[in-house]
Amino acid sequence: MSRASSISSKHCFCIGVLIGLFVTFKLQNVQDSSSKSSCPSSFFLDNDDNFNSEFEPQLNLAGKPMQAKKTVKNMARPRYYTSELGIREKLFVAVLSQVDTVDTISTAFNKTVAHLVSRIKYFINADSVQSNFRMKNIVGFTDTRDNLRTYHVLKYIADNYVDDFDYFLLIPDRAYLNARLFVEKLRKISISSDIYMGQMESGGTSQSGSYEENLENSKYCDINAGIILSSSVVKKIRANLDWCVRNAGQSNRHSTNLGKCIKYASDAIQECQSSWQNITIGAYKLNSNNKIYRDLHYLKEEKNFNDATIVYPITSSDDIYLLHVYFSRINLEKLHEKMDRTLQEFHSVKFGNLPDTLLEKHWPIGVRNSKPPETRHDLIQWDFMNETHIFMWNSETNLRVLPQQDKHDLDKILKRTISYATNQYPDLIYDSVHSCYRKFDPVRGMDYILHLNFIKRDIVTMNLSIVTKTFEVVKPLGSVEIVPAPYVTESTKITIIIPVFEHHIDETREFLVRYEKLCMDTQDNTYLMLIFLYQPTSPSTGPEDVFTNIKQSAISLTDRHKSNNMRITWLSIRLPIRLNSENDKIWTSIYGVREIVSLGIVDLALRKIGLDSIVLVMANDAKFRPDFLNRVRMNTISGFQVYSPVSFSNYPCKFTLFCKECDSCDVSQATGYFDSNNFDVIAFYGKDYVEARKALETRVPIVKKDKEFESLFNSITQNQTDKINGIIDIFLKSSLNIHVLRGIEPNLRTGISFQNFLLNKGSIPPCYSENSHFRNQCRRIGSKKQLSEAIVQYEDEVMNE
Repeated sequence: MSRASSISSKHCFCIGVLIGLFVTFKLQNVQDSSSKSSCPSSFFLDNDDNFNSEFEPQLNLAGKPMQAKKTVKNMARPRYYTSELGIREKLFVAVLSQVDTVDTISTAFNKTVAHLVSRIKYFINADSVQSNFRMKNIVGFTDTRDNLRTYHVLKYIADNYVDDFDYFLLIPDRAYLNARLFVEKLRKISISSDIYMGQMESGGTSQSGSYEENLENSKYCDINAGIILSSSVVKKIRANLDWCVRNAGQSNRHSTNLGKCIKYASDAIQECQSSWQNITIGAYKLNSNNKIYRDLHYLKEEKNFNDATIVYPITSSDDIYLLHVYFSRINLEKLHEKMDRTLQEFHSVKFGNLPDTLLEKHWPIGVRNSKPPETRHDLIQWDFMNETHIFMWNSETNLRVLPQQDKHDLDKILKRTISYATNQYPDLIYDSVHSCYRKFDPVRGMDYILHLNFIKRDIVTMNLSIVTKTFEVVKPLGSVEIVPAPYVTESTKITIIIPVFEHHIDETREFLVRYEKLCMDTQDNTYLMLIFLYQPTSPSTGPEDVFTNIKQSAISLTDRHKSNNMRITWLSIRLPIRLNSENDKIWTSIYGVREIVSLGIVDLALRKIGLDSIVLVMANDAKFRPDFLNRVRMNTISGFQVYSPVSFSNYPCKFTLFCKECDSCDVSQATGYFDSNNFDVIAFYGKDYVEARKALETRVPIVKKDKEFESLFNSITQNQTDKINGIIDIFLKSSLNIHVLRGIEPNLRTGISFQNFLLNKGSIPPCYSENSHFRNQCRRIGSKKQLSEAIVQYEDEVMNE
């Protein structure tokens, strides 16, 4: 039995091994067949031709690139940095007034406070509002219920000004506010906490109220003495205004109603704060029998009265003026004491042991010293002058009459200096001005060095002698102020006017090529008008028209860019007399010596283009870059400013060979100069020009048709100081408050017309006039250095011959 069982176990083991091998073989075959069937036939390479065939991948771009699930919004930045940074004004004053006191007490309050605070408004009932109030900052409420008046004021403040101010002061007009001291104290208080500040109500008990009610009412600020609220408290009142109207608006006591409302709205405030962060804003209450005009000399002996920021109640406007004079005198005395202390500290440091390099001494005290020049080009030159003229004003002028404003300034300086010299030297008698020097330093101000002649009498011989004394005078700069200007953008439309004389045809054709590339191809918001100026006998129609080619070019450019709404138009003007010729190119102005022609051109052109856009009058040989047009847009402001850039006039390098012509190079003394005597390029708004033109119509008549050009020439006067030569003089000599901005423009260049004229003519025609104004308008062919080198070279060649 044991043997049989042994054989059976061996047989079972062998059978198991055979079954395992069989199953393994079958599973491998099944896996190979399944993997082969699942692989596409295109993946098997049966021969070498498949290796040599070109592989063309196909890209699946559907849904690519993938879009972000959450779109990123562009941050809308505010227009002013103060809005983005949350910078607010300090104080808003809300004055509770009455209709019968607006023109009396409220007016006095406004005159003594308005210029010292950020904003002030007066609130009255509007049941019988008048329209002839002197003040304009008045707000009227149609709801005349007196118990809700305070809440109407707070709602108006919360809706319009809560985000613009740090503190709000509620005060009746029958109180005097020492605004200087009040604002000074507010600047020392942090705005991070809720502020409900004032003077606790006195005399707030009533016979009808219980002891608890009277005690509760005495914890609120008295509105008659003024209540200060922070912006955070006003926001909380706005959020709970409905509750305040229903539950804290039944009484006619404004102080109590407001106190209950604030106590409910702000958990951090339970009662009136008489001081905060060791800052007390005190109020002084006058007795009923006090009269300011009678008792002021008694009141000023009280410390509480002198330290008060609010004095109440006031019965008349005269009391406000008297108090304002008194507290202004106190403020002035404090300023003088502070100045004396500062001066003493300065002298104590000045005569101490510290080195001068560390102290950086200043004279006068508080005026900065001149900044040392970094290079010789930064050195500020002194102007030599006397009482009537200035010498060597620039490199082109030897003698110039002092302008009226400079003459007035010098007279004031002389008057003060002579007064000082008389006090310092009683034995000297002023005689005359020997000489004086002037220098303007942008950091320091205007410096003068005056050499004055005085007469001195010898007490022994009684002889008279002349003594010259030297004085150094400084007129320091005032406080720096930002000049407010209207908002301007770089998208304003510019109408370019190009006057074209018959000898400027080639330059105008080249200008059209540049204009198409810079403005029309880039779709700049510009509009070009050509002004064709015909001589009296020149043909203006048909194929004999001298401007036919330019007109055809203008039509072709307009048709080419018609889809972009870019147009070029023209206006034909026939001059009554022959004005300009080819030889007039020796002058800097395209009008030659008759610059007044530009007034007639603009008079007629504005009838075609309107008055709402910027008008830019240019020369046809001007080369400019796109950023120049943007500067024109930014510097030309309607009703405020006109812009007259100083162009860079290139020397005729191809003719003289003194320099190398390069349009893309930076400006250099070797290639040209800024022509300050050229006023051809000027930008203005049409309505400003028309207004200034009408103001001077009696001196220079307005041209309405071609034949009236002769009236312009008849209006020319010989007095150069009062003469109107061109467009810029219209704005300078009119009574309009229009600024004239004049500055160099490196990206505006002229002079190609003069160079072509010299190349065609082969010689330089003489440019001379007995009139110095015209003599300064002659074109230059080179710098002084280049001309002197040419003369020296010419003399050497002559001597060698």
